[in-house]
Amino acid sequence: QVQLVESGGGSVQAGGSLTLSCQTSGYAASTFCMGWFRQAPGKEREGVAAIYTGGDNTYYADSVKGRFTIAKDNAKNTLYLHMNTLIPEDTAMYYCAASPRKSYACAYLRPDYVYWGQGTRVTVSS
Repeated sequence: QVQLVESGGGSVQAGGSLTLSCQTSGYAASTFCMGWFRQAPGKEREGVAAIYTGGDNTYYADSVKGRFTIAKDNAKNTLYLHMNTLIPEDTAMYYCAASPRKSYACAYLRPDYVYWGQGTRVTVSS
């Protein structure tokens, strides 16, 4: 049973930083795409960043390139999302997700992953 538990959300002023964490368990570590997604009120869920657990390639939505960094610590079974230079448009519920797929599929950032965490809320005020 794959389990994903997010933490690290909160409220921050524009220009600030936050780091989200996702504690993972129950999957074969080398064969999954791991991703961060977000959903703002009244909007569809969108992909933010993804990484393949068997390598180091990372993928980002255009809206967060240069500001967000996805990273993983295999020893700790933890996925991170380092968010810098936050803007009010980043306000959303952020979800960690995992799905067994080939590495090239991580680039798609579609919210069709198999396993999902419960989400952590990020609020950015102007």
